[in-house]
Amino acid sequence: MAKRLGKGKSENFIKFLGTAGARFVMINQLRASGGLWISYKGTNVLVDPGPGSIVRCAASRPKLNPSKLDALILTHRHLDHANDINVMIEAMTEGGFKKRGILFCPKDAIEEDPVVLRHTRGLLEKIEILEANKTYHAGDFAFQTSMKHIHPVETYGIKFNMGRESISLLTDTKYFQELVDFYKADILIICVVFFQAKAGIDHLCLADAQQLIGRIKPQKAILTHFGMTMLKAKPHIRAEELSKRLEIEVVAAYDGMTLNF
Repeated sequence: MAKRLGKGKSENFIKFLGTAGARFVMINQLRASGGLWISYKGTNVLVDPGPGSIVRCAASRPKLNPSKLDALILTHRHLDHANDINVMIEAMTEGGFKKRGILFCPKDAIEEDPVVLRHTRGLLEKIEILEANKTYHAGDFAFQTSMKHIHPVETYGIKFNMGRESISLLTDTKYFQELVDFYKADILIICVVFFQAKAGIDHLCLADAQQLIGRIKPQKAILTHFGMTMLKAKPHIRAEELSKRLEIEVVAAYDGMTLNF
């Protein structure tokens, strides 16, 4: 399985349009918050388009064209993951003139006080409500949802099957034992907001990430979605330390990083 981190162009890739986690890094744009663009066999999917997602697409090299998107996925409704969902729906549907594309999201993203506006929902070809432990399809793209996470809003992680490779995205949650079984994959992308745990806040810290990576044993682990304490702790240094400690390749994502596979 050939994998390379860099800026090259590939038919199959994941691009980190942003690596910001939690509100203060997002608000100050110390890291971008554009989400993950996934391209597989010509199918393009954007996961968690937070603030600035449309800007990051335009600034990407090579540029990413949102009108080529086939689907959008929200793991949950918090603004650092969902703020640009409406503008990305408009971009995907070419201003609403082409009814197309699928939105995958938890139920509470479109219910009372929705983050997905009523008028943009009507531009889509389809809306599929995410539920726990189910498989979903968009073109050649398939993914499975995790169990419900421990988080203030309805939240699901996802696992992508890319031919012979599996890639898991472990999004925001409090640590619990059942995470290990679902997230077993060749590549684990894990949201690590805190350097040290904070009582009463349902996010992973670096020690949680170490435990999860050590038990899941992926071929590669990618840390992302950094809060202020993680940025101050220098994620790339912490990733190097984890690599040595666990004898597993661990890297810290940066804005614009591309994973080719």
